[in-house]
Formats: sequence, C-alpha cells, structure tokens
Amino acid sequence: MLLRPLGVFGSGSRSDRAWPATTRMAHWPVASHIHAAAPVRAGVRLAVDVGSVRVGVARSDPGGVLASPLTVLRSGAGAKDELATLAAGAIEVIVGLPTSLSGREGPAAAGARSFAADLAERLAPTPVRLVDERFTTTQAHDALRRGGKDSRARRQVVDAAAAAVLLQAALDAERATGRPPGQLVTRTGGTPA
Repeated sequence: MLLRPLGVFGSGSRSDRAWPATTRMAHWPVASHIHAAAPVRAGVRLAVDVGSVRVGVARSDPGGVLASPLTVLRSGAGAKDELATLAAGAIEVIVGLPTSLSGREGPAAAGARSFAADLAERLAPTPVRLVDERFTTTQAHDALRRGGKDSRARRQVVDAAAAAVLLQAALDAERATGRPPGQLVTRTGGTPA
C-alpha cells in the first residue's frame, strides 16, 4: 500500500507507532522550536526530497504545525504517480531545491526543477513550491544517528527524514513571515502551474 511508512518497520501502519522511537520528531532539532507567531494556513502539506535513487516524502498535520516522515519511493516514472495519490487533499507540495553552500544551482537543482514542473502539471491546481533544501539530509542523518540508527538503518529512512526537515523548515518560515515559503513552480510561459 502506498501509505505504509517506508515498509522497513513491518507494521504497515501510518501511525507514529510504526516509526521507531528513535525517528520520531522529538529527536529532531527543527521541531523543538515551534512557537506561536504568524498564523499558518490550515491544511496538510507534502514535502518531497528528490534523489536519483529514492524520493523521500513527508507530510504535515492538518494544522500545519508538525512535519513527519511518510515514506520513501523509488525514483522513476512511477514516483510521480504515487506522489499524486499521496498528495490527494494536500493544500500544497514542497519540493526541495538542492543548491550549493554559495546558493548556486547545479545539475541536481535542474533535476529538482524539472521534477517539480512535471509534478505541478500532474497535480494542478494544487500548488507546487520549490524550497531551498541545503543541509536537510545532513540534519536528518544527525538526528537519526543521535537516535541510535546505524549507517545502514539510516540509509533506509534518511530521504523521508530529510523531507520532514525540509517541510518543518517551510512551515516555520511561513509562521515567521506570514507568507507561503519558497517559489511557486510556474509553467513555461510564466503562469502559475
């Protein structure tokens, strides 16, 4: 089933119980500073960490307060179909934009932009936004390591954890600014997707 968390924990449940205690958000530094500021739009959001082998997916609660890892998909033609199913009912989808420390975009960023444009066409009218994802994978690895995961176990879940770090950062940015995060993905002609 598409909604099973990663499929590596055996239970198949979407609940937090399916995730070992070591991967729950309490261990993640980005979730520890949630505070009340500007209101966040209500509704579930999805975040996507696009990789050449795997696509990590995270989901927020309906209040837009907390992001949690959802699943990891195998990259390829079927990933966008599965994402379309997972995004049903979401108010937006956040796609991570990998940039260098200097902010420059390389081949990975071009791939993420292309992926986001294809996804925006598929999900229209649900908005797709690109958000800078620098350090999300590093933060996810650190949190999983602190939670007791060895490198082999981290490899299985780090993409979904990185998507959760990305989504939490996007939620926090919206809370801080009162505006949706990142840049809206547009069609070739410049109109919103």
